[in-house]
Amino acid sequence: MSGRRRWILLVPIAVLVTALLAGVVAWAQGGSIQRDLTSRTQAALAAAGLPAGNVSFDGRDATLNGFPPGQALRALEVVQRVDGVRAAKFEGDVVPVAPSTTEAPPSSSTSAPAGSSPPPPTTTTTAPPPTDKAGVQAEIDRMLAEAPVTFVPDTARLTPEGEQAARGIAVALAKSPATFRYRVTGHVGRGPGGESAALKLSRDRARAVARILTTNGLTTKRVTYRGLGDTRPASGGEEDRRVEITVI
Repeated sequence: MSGRRRWILLVPIAVLVTALLAGVVAWAQGGSIQRDLTSRTQAALAAAGLPAGNVSFDGRDATLNGFPPGQALRALEVVQRVDGVRAAKFEGDVVPVAPSTTEAPPSSSTSAPAGSSPPPPTTTTTAPPPTDKAGVQAEIDRMLAEAPVTFVPDTARLTPEGEQAARGIAVALAKSPATFRYRVTGHVGRGPGGESAALKLSRDRARAVARILTTNGLTTKRVTYRGLGDTRPASGGEEDRRVEITVI
C-alpha cells in the first residue's frame, strides 16, 4: 500500500477517534456537573429540614419527586435558589398544598376565677388556595396587577423583576387543581416594525413566560401560549405591553 493511500485511510480514523474522545469528555463533564448539583441540592434541602424527597438532574434542570404535599412548594423554592440550577419542576401533576399553622393561646400568669370556664383556644389557619376557576383567575389578575411581567424593551428577554413575577405566579399555580389549564397571551404596543413584527414579539414574549411556568411546577400539557401583537391595546400606554394568563 502506497504512503498516499495509507494517509487517506488514517484521516477518517483520526477524525472518528477525536469525536469519540470529545464525546467522552463532554459526558464526563456533564456527569460531574449533575453529581455536584445533586450533592449541593440535597445539602440545601437537608439544611431547610426537607430531606424526605428526591431530586434528579438532566444537565442543570432539576426534577423533584417524593415530597409530601405540604413541603413541595418549599422544596421547589429551595432547589431554585441553589447556584447553578437552571430550572426546577415537579415530576407529574403534583398539587402542593399550603400547610396550616395552629397558634397556641398565650399563657396567663393569673388563674381564672373559680367556677368560670377557660377561654376557648385561638386557632389561626392559613387560607387555602382557591380551587375554582374564578378564584384562581382572580388571584392571577391580582398578582399581575401588583407585579407585572416586564421585558427588556423591544426584546422577549424578561427583566429580573419580570422573571421573579413569572416565577411567583408559577409557584402559585402549582397549588391549583391539576385539571386546570392556562393560556399565556402576549400583547405589545404599536411600533415601527409593523404588524408582523408586533405579532412575532408578542408571541415570543408569551412563549418565554410559558417556559417559566412549565419549568417551575406546571406540566407542558397544561400551558399554551399565543401572541396578539398590537391588536388589543389597553390604554395606549405601557399597559399595551403586557402578558395575560387565563384559566381555560
